[in-house]
Amino acid sequence: MDAYLIPAVDGVAYGLLLFVVAAGLTLAFGVGDVLNLAHGTLFAFGAYAAAKISDGSWSSLALAVLVGTAAAAGGGAILSALLVPLAGRGHLAQALLTFGVALVVGDLLVIVFSHDELPVTVPKSLDRPVDIAGHSYPGYRLAFIGVAALIAVVLYLVVARTRVGSLVRATVDDRDMVATLGVNPFMVRTGVLAAGGALAGLAGALGAPIIGPGPRTADLVLLLSLVVVVLGGMGSIGGALVAAIAVGEIQTVGVTAAPTIAPFILFGAMALVLAARARGLLPSGRTAS
Repeated sequence: MDAYLIPAVDGVAYGLLLFVVAAGLTLAFGVGDVLNLAHGTLFAFGAYAAAKISDGSWSSLALAVLVGTAAAAGGGAILSALLVPLAGRGHLAQALLTFGVALVVGDLLVIVFSHDELPVTVPKSLDRPVDIAGHSYPGYRLAFIGVAALIAVVLYLVVARTRVGSLVRATVDDRDMVATLGVNPFMVRTGVLAAGGALAGLAGALGAPIIGPGPRTADLVLLLSLVVVVLGGMGSIGGALVAAIAVGEIQTVGVTAAPTIAPFILFGAMALVLAARARGLLPSGRTAS
């Protein structure tokens, strides 16, 4: 079991990173009823910002987080506007539009920045190994676990305990009733898509040292985020957290325990879960479940 300690800790870091990304995706689907296949590209905004802006100082890292988060939030709001003409045409039209946007913007990012994976420089105080039960573990990843856990708590409190969260949940349950109260459901959806984009950009900027920016980054993050959302249950923040940790552990511990079949373990586990619970681990129509 000692050999699996570090992969298990790494699985928590990887899983929490996926949770921050997937939380934005599940909010977009649960509230806006939008299947956003450009979500991985919004993550790439933050990752490239970290690679280009962060030079090892705390101020540059903070600037990278701010720029990446703001750019991705703006991208989410623009996507909401682009989807207006497709109202009522179903998820297939949304998927085609957002996938097209992802292809175009993803290629532009590669052309502008690099065709290769980019290194990310972190502050020296975090770029040191930490001892965990006699094993060396990257200090930045341990710090990221703490920050991502804090983000998860804040996100839950905002959705479950604030007026904004109440409005979000009400929009999920009954858009027509929200409209009769004088609230524009479109503005709620735009805000949620912008917030979901901000989460993706934040995850990209903070998680760039874990999943570095490169030509395949957006596709990988989107694929794993969709797995998390489907496993956790559409619109369920709690389900996304449980599923993300599970996916993170399967990805890290699975590679250590069975490297030859590791690529098949995740999707095999997903098939088993969905066969037993077709709506996911914690299915709910409410985003705060």
